[in-house]
Amino acid sequence: MKRTLDYIYKQRVAVVVMLFVLVLVSCEKEVKINLANGDSRIVVEGAIETNVPPYVFLTKSIGYFAKIDLNTLQNSFVHNAVVTVSNGSKTVTLKEYSLDTGGTGAKLYFYSVDTSLPPSEWMIGEVDRSYTLTIESEGKTYQAITKIPNPTQLDSVNTAIPSIIPDNNPDVREIKVFFKDPDTLGNYMRYFTKRNSEGYFPGLNSVYPDELINGTLFQTTLAAGENRNTIGDTGFDSLGFFHPGDTVTLKWCAIDKGVYDFYSTFEFAIGTIGSPFASPISVKTNVNNNALGIWAGYGTIYKTLIIE
Repeated sequence: MKRTLDYIYKQRVAVVVMLFVLVLVSCEKEVKINLANGDSRIVVEGAIETNVPPYVFLTKSIGYFAKIDLNTLQNSFVHNAVVTVSNGSKTVTLKEYSLDTGGTGAKLYFYSVDTSLPPSEWMIGEVDRSYTLTIESEGKTYQAITKIPNPTQLDSVNTAIPSIIPDNNPDVREIKVFFKDPDTLGNYMRYFTKRNSEGYFPGLNSVYPDELINGTLFQTTLAAGENRNTIGDTGFDSLGFFHPGDTVTLKWCAIDKGVYDFYSTFEFAIGTIGSPFASPISVKTNVNNNALGIWAGYGTIYKTLIIE
């Protein structure tokens, strides 16, 4: 009897869905809407971390319907901006650099400390200090403030077997971290991993608050960080996993709430791309004057292990 009811239910659902589709098709009408691209806005991607000079990428936002090619991306960089970083007692003007990306002839442009000056005149990140980024470009001024918090020390970093293992890729691993969260609310973390000779990449969900773990001894597993530009190139069964023999360095970062808010909304927005049921989300920013992006401070700890 139950199987019969299930069958009838499924048939009714199928009929309802079919009727709904037919109604949509029968009412179909060609509608042409001319949607203009919004005004271009400056996009900031900058950071300063413990014992490292700041860097800042400046680009212009690209229209939703704009053609995206190498030339468009090259033309999006903002040049000749006046970019300064201040820690309250010292202000440093950053210099624009170009970096050749290889055989395509494309270049990356960014701002950082003037390396022709002695290191004593550079700005270097320090724990428990706040840094104000100021950008002057095309008659407008933008500012953002970030802090480099003191990072929570890790008690241990070990290899872990994932709770869900791909059928055709069973020999995979994650890493497990164990730490004592401070007993004050408002500690936020972000992590990156470096695998063998690769660079440092953030996890697909790379930021964590301490609202539920405040003041406790806590352990959690961390997936491998991924280069979002090449996700899927090596197969989705390997996504987020390490393998035995990998040399992995964990970059464990303390961040402030502004950085957490940006990356939590940014990563959520990326995760909903392509879903017809996703709710719109506004990616938060800590840069003023209608700019987009983030100015991030990182209090960093590095731990290296060989995956077993």
